[in-house]
Order: sequence, then C-alpha cells, then structure tokens
Amino acid sequence: MTYEEINEMMAEMGLPYAYHHFAEGESPNPPFLIFLSPGENVFSADNIRYHSFKQLDIELYTDRKNPALEEEIESVLTAHEIFFIKTETFIESERLYEVLYEMEV
Repeated sequence: MTYEEINEMMAEMGLPYAYHHFAEGESPNPPFLIFLSPGENVFSADNIRYHSFKQLDIELYTDRKNPALEEEIESVLTAHEIFFIKTETFIESERLYEVLYEMEV
C-alpha cells in the first residue's frame, strides 16, 4: 500500500488526520486521527530482499470512549482487507483516550 493509498483510506474515515503529528497549535478538537509508519518487516533469503511489509499505526484520539466511532474506523480497515491489532489507553496528561490500530501493509 502506497502513501497515497493510505492517505485516501484515512480520508474515508471522515475525521481530521495527520501523519505523525499536527503542527504545534494546529491540533483539532477530538476526535482526530494520527497515522505513522514506525518501521517495516522484510522477507528475504540468500541475501535477497523479496518483499517488505510496512508497519502502519493508526491512532484514534477521543475525549470520551466512543465504540460507534471505533466501529466506523474498523469497517474502513476491514473494507480494505487489513488485519489489525487494537489496543487502548487513557493518556492522563492529555485527558484523551487513544485507540491504537497496528497493522502491516
């Protein structure tokens, strides 16, 4: 999946989003999304790189738990046939919930 394809998929989710972070002072009110590619997994043999799987993290930030919104995000990922692992945390200093979707594309 190319950066352009990922960007199109993010737009389908219908929320403000940015790669890695919003510029200082430009962060929208929640809910919003951040996406980033923190690395890649490579399939290789005999010193030949055959395929690369880019790691993709999508972070959903909300000021309250919102299962319906999570289902909307997950339906977009499912429509794109993307397997994901979901975790959640509350960021006390920001007073925000973060739902993290981790996948390879």
